[in-house]
Amino acid sequence: MCPEHKQHACLGIIEVNSSCNLDCPICFAGSGHQPDGFSLTREQVARMLDAFAAAEGEPEVVQFSGGEPSIHPDIVDFIEMAKARGVRAVMLNTNGIRIARDDAFLAELARVRPHIYLQFDGFDEATHLALRGRDLRADKQRALDRCAEAGLTVTLVTTVERGINEHELGAIVRFGVGHPAVMSVAFQPVTHSGRHRVFDPLVRLTNADVTRLLTEQLPEWFRKSDFVPVPCCFPTFRTMSYALVDGDGLIPLTRLVDVDEYLDYVSNRMLPDPGVRVALERMFSASAMPGAERALIACESCGIDLPPALKDLWRHFFLVVVQDFQDAYTLNVRQLMKCCVTEIVPDGRLIPFCAYNSVGYREQVRAQLSGVPVSAAVPNAIGLSPLLRDTPQGTKTVEVSAASDTLDARNLGRRLR
Repeated sequence: MCPEHKQHACLGIIEVNSSCNLDCPICFAGSGHQPDGFSLTREQVARMLDAFAAAEGEPEVVQFSGGEPSIHPDIVDFIEMAKARGVRAVMLNTNGIRIARDDAFLAELARVRPHIYLQFDGFDEATHLALRGRDLRADKQRALDRCAEAGLTVTLVTTVERGINEHELGAIVRFGVGHPAVMSVAFQPVTHSGRHRVFDPLVRLTNADVTRLLTEQLPEWFRKSDFVPVPCCFPTFRTMSYALVDGDGLIPLTRLVDVDEYLDYVSNRMLPDPGVRVALERMFSASAMPGAERALIACESCGIDLPPALKDLWRHFFLVVVQDFQDAYTLNVRQLMKCCVTEIVPDGRLIPFCAYNSVGYREQVRAQLSGVPVSAAVPNAIGLSPLLRDTPQGTKTVEVSAASDTLDARNLGRRLR
């Protein structure tokens, strides 16, 4: 990690491949059925996990991503390797197709028990065609039902695109609350990195827009004040709402506990109670996953007067997260310095996720791992359209002179092995 970085890494991402069993119209990684990709070895992943553990001491969360990580032949071994190194929580970021269709793979996941971070964009066929290029509704439902049968917990991950699925956000939360496998929903406004639809940089969805849509579509459940900025990173990057599922309803934690008061207590006291710090930092951080709320319930020294019934109902907690990632139009260095989501690359570097996607690192790493040149990705913005051309990865780039296209070796890092 850069010595100027101001925040430890709550979440480390390892992209195990660039191949995918989909060719989504929207994909910040530019993945798909492409001949020029890469697939990491056990040795590479072992070194990456060791580098993350060395940097963090007690690594909180590792997420295996891609590409589509479920199609990597060693993905189950990778999950076991992360757990063997003491990683508190291991996540599998997947479109769910293999979970829906492969009995043997499901059985292996049931054995190693990762948390499933499942791509889930909505219920309309038009939504699936616009964002994924295929109608995947049956696969998503089957994957979820099979996760429930196998005892695997799930976060639904919704890419939110203006004019496509804004109207489905409330329905997604309702569906998640009612499904036995789902413990949380993460809404991510589209990041205009990699492959994406043409867009107007001045008319884009933000976290505030998503929060507003949730309160409008679920007025009986949420108010804007129920969404709390995560204090470990930049306040505008991620907000979340913990809630208690009560029958068919949902009660946000902010109605039961003065969360702002206790977050201020953690941040501003000279010697904050360590129990409060641990409990609240685990709940309200980028590494928060379903189950983190148990730290608060178990914290005898917190002095937070939770209703007695709440202490017996931790399994009924539900988490809603709204988070966006920076792209070339929104990149803010001060915000980047507080980024707590890091991309782990095979040479051991930890690169802030938004920088990895926005300033050329992704293309450099892919070129080094695949041995094939990768053009710099440029946002598919309306104002740039006359200058853009397609790349083999489906992203956009611009024609540049040979002189200006020369890479500065200082930006490449050590050779990837």
